[in-house]
This record gives sequence, structure tokens and C-alpha cells, in this order.
Amino acid sequence: MTAPVGMMNWVKLLSLGLIWGASFMFISVALRDLGPLTIVAGRVGLGAIVLLVIVQLKGIGLPDWRSNTGQRVWAAALAMGFFSSAMPFALLSWGQKYVASGFAGVCMAVVPLFVLPLAHFLVPGERLTLQRGISFLVGFAGVVVLIGLDAFKLIGSDFEALARVACLGAALCYAFGAIITRLCPKTDMLSLSAAALLSATVMILPFALILEGVPQMPSALSLAAILYLGLLPTALAQVLLVQVIRDAGPSFMSLVNYQLPVWSVLFGVVLLNEILPPQLYVSLALILGGLLLSKKRRRAIVAT
Repeated sequence: MTAPVGMMNWVKLLSLGLIWGASFMFISVALRDLGPLTIVAGRVGLGAIVLLVIVQLKGIGLPDWRSNTGQRVWAAALAMGFFSSAMPFALLSWGQKYVASGFAGVCMAVVPLFVLPLAHFLVPGERLTLQRGISFLVGFAGVVVLIGLDAFKLIGSDFEALARVACLGAALCYAFGAIITRLCPKTDMLSLSAAALLSATVMILPFALILEGVPQMPSALSLAAILYLGLLPTALAQVLLVQVIRDAGPSFMSLVNYQLPVWSVLFGVVLLNEILPPQLYVSLALILGGLLLSKKRRRAIVAT
């Protein structure tokens, strides 16, 4: 029997979609003055500092590595830091230099398709059923309609083929990160989030310094973008992500990937005066239809 998702998990899911959807715009701003690895190191480092301060002020601290359970939690935190932050952030930041942004958006919508088979075999209760598969495919179809087939056209870069692999690799990393988060031993979620971001910082910072060097002081706009990326899509989102995955499962969490292209377009229209694409209405209907179909299926299971 699958546990009910609950209204709060839907609120958290929609909040994550909004926060992460806006991050594409802020990453573009930060890239004007900083390299992709420097941006990743800055956002995960800032996020780690914020969560470390919070867990210390609350008297929670980091997981105790001296116990067997604590060692398992730290192993999960290390894996989460790699698969949920350091590696996918780096792959996407580099990949988006050479491929159309639409293709990267489509790749993020592939995350649920990666999660489905992984969760089916690795997470108890996360069974791959026909209706669940249909709900995901309906949402994915909405993403494809929004992005359009032009996303798959070549842009003439020598690194484009490798960059496409990098974007798909980021999606696969997020899928593994969701499974690892769900399978982590029971522990304080703030402490786990802080440990995961601290691990990601330790992993990515040396590469950023070696490959891109010590950055010069960026412009005020780029600095504001880094602050946003570190505080909301990284620190706050890491906490919400862990809570949703632990409470509702990785398959439910993967629904957030259908929202990201929609929020990105809406921010562009409202803040950048971009023309609203006509296919947005169709894509919204498909994406919301996939979400509602998944919710309906879960309610039916709980009622049995």
C-alpha cells in the first residue's frame, strides 16, 4: 500500500518548481561574469554555509559518523552531494554552453522516466504500473510541446554531441540522487541536507579553482544571482527536496521536472517582456493533466 501524498507535499512540489524554474534566468545572469564551475561552487558553498549555521543554531549538528547508522547516513549524504548537486549542476552548466536551452529543458523532463525503472527495482512500494506510466508520459508530452521540435536542431558547435550527453547525464544523476535520498536511513532532514551540500562543496570546489582559477569580483547583478542560487534553489530547495522524497517518494518528486520549462517561460514573459508562445496553453494542459492523473491514481490506492 502506498502512503498518501498529502497537501503539504503538493505545496512543496509546486514551490520547488517555481524556485528551480527561476534559477535558469539567474544562471544566465551569473554566466556573464563567472565560469560554470565557479557558479556551481558558489551556490553549493553558500547553501552549505546557510544550512550548517541553521543546524548549529538549532542544536542539531551534522550526522554522528561514529555510529553505524551515522556512517550509513554520511555515505548517503556523500552520494546525494554528488548525484543531486555537484555532478548535475556541473554537467548542466557546461552543457548549456553548447546546446540550445530547450534541449536542456527536455532533458530535465526525462528525469521521471529514469526514476520509474530505478524506483521499481530499488524502492519498496514504488511499483511501475500502467496508469503511473501514462501519467508521466502525458506530462512529458506537455514539455515536448512547450519546448518544440526546434530544441533538437543542431547549433553548429563542435562540442554539441558531448554536451547533449552531459545534459542527459545530469538527468540520470538527479534520478539516482532521488533514489539514494529515499533509501537513506532515518535521520534529521536538516542535518542530512547540510551534510549533502557540504559534501558537494568539498567535491566541486577544488575543480573550480584548478580549472577556472580564483574568480574576480563579479558585478552586483551577477553577485545577486549567486546569492539567489545559493539561498533558494540550493539551500532551501535541498531541504524541501529531502522532505518530499522521504515523505512521498522519488516518483512523486520527479513530477517537479514537468514544471520547470513552464516557469522558465512565464518568468521570461513577465520579467523580460518575451512573447508568450501559443503552444504554452496546450503544454500547460498536458502537464497539469499528468499531475492530476498521478494524484488521482494515488488517491484510488489509498482508498483500497
